[in-house]
Amino acid sequence: AAMAALALPQFGLSTLFVVAFVSATLLPLGSEPALFGLLKLNPELFWPAVLVATAGNTLGGALTWWMGYGAHKVADKYSHSSHHLRAIAWLERLGPKACLLSWLPLVGDPLCAVAGWLRLSFWPCVLFMAIGKFGRYLCMTVALLYVWPNH
Repeated sequence: AAMAALALPQFGLSTLFVVAFVSATLLPLGSEPALFGLLKLNPELFWPAVLVATAGNTLGGALTWWMGYGAHKVADKYSHSSHHLRAIAWLERLGPKACLLSWLPLVGDPLCAVAGWLRLSFWPCVLFMAIGKFGRYLCMTVALLYVWPNH
């Protein structure tokens, strides 16, 4: 009953926003099931739901960027490993465009934190995060709805 209530259009989009926001932080949570569930119950909300999930996930990524920005001193303790140095060089070479990969599982959210830690330009990073996350939500949602169409 609670799940049905949360899926109502007046609550479903706000719930989706919160889930997408939290899942873009370093907390292990996926927002795709929430998006898919909402769309199975309310297929007419396809574009609003994809856009709300993108906005929530992008803002969560922006928060993660700021957490990385503030965590510079903590990360300095680990800056001597060869993997760390290669990853930093790669990110510095790509710049904010690296945030296009923020949609990737496992590495996407830490990538946003590292972008902040490196003090890459905030707004270009947010733009590239939004593009990558929108692409992920659009592709995953279309694929899931194709595999499990409405009956």
